[in-house]
Amino acid sequence: MVAKNKLLEAPPYAVERALKRLGANIRTARIRRRLTIQDVAQKLGTGVRAISDAEKGKPSTSVAVYAGLLWVLGIFSDFESLADPSRDLEGQTLALSREGSRVRRGGGLDNDF
Repeated sequence: MVAKNKLLEAPPYAVERALKRLGANIRTARIRRRLTIQDVAQKLGTGVRAISDAEKGKPSTSVAVYAGLLWVLGIFSDFESLADPSRDLEGQTLALSREGSRVRRGGGLDNDF
């Protein structure tokens, strides 16, 4: 029996909505550049179905396909900054709150040589 990935079957609403929006944005960018799905698939080295699935925002589409599409369309720079630690304010706050929490008590200077 093969275990099913629940994330692919029923992703959280926000994730599903974001993928559909990303797919629609990619489709708009492709059309504005007057590229066919076949053109993009050939440039990316993948099949037309993968491109079509990405444009529909299917969760089962590989992140590599989404990233490749952004690269082919020349809109990859925003993808590179996703999850940038310098923009993760919550993560920085958590790291700072743990910083210094394990301070060792100094025993003073030892002049015993």
